[in-house]
Amino acid sequence: MAGLAGALVFVVGTTTSASASTLYQVAPNVRLNVHRGPGTSYQIVKVLPYDAKVNIYCQSPGTTVSGYYGTSSIWDNIGPDQFVSDAYVNTGSDGYIAGRCA
Repeated sequence: MAGLAGALVFVVGTTTSASASTLYQVAPNVRLNVHRGPGTSYQIVKVLPYDAKVNIYCQSPGTTVSGYYGTSSIWDNIGPDQFVSDAYVNTGSDGYIAGRCA
């Protein structure tokens, strides 16, 4: 049983580090607002600096935004209670590239 538990920890650790290792470029020359939830009506919790790169942990539908990479209602979760509009993140796709947030 101890060997099985060790294998499970290894698999979970590998999955987590793989998803956290992909960084996506924020639109050039943009200081992007980070909101508490998936929409412009949520509180701004911080502003990303120019040329920022972000991890995307999950994605949610929300306010439709027109930005550097088109128009999108997808919001990227970049940390606990931290969302940015996908219209400003270069994911290489117009659709979801990560699982939906719970």
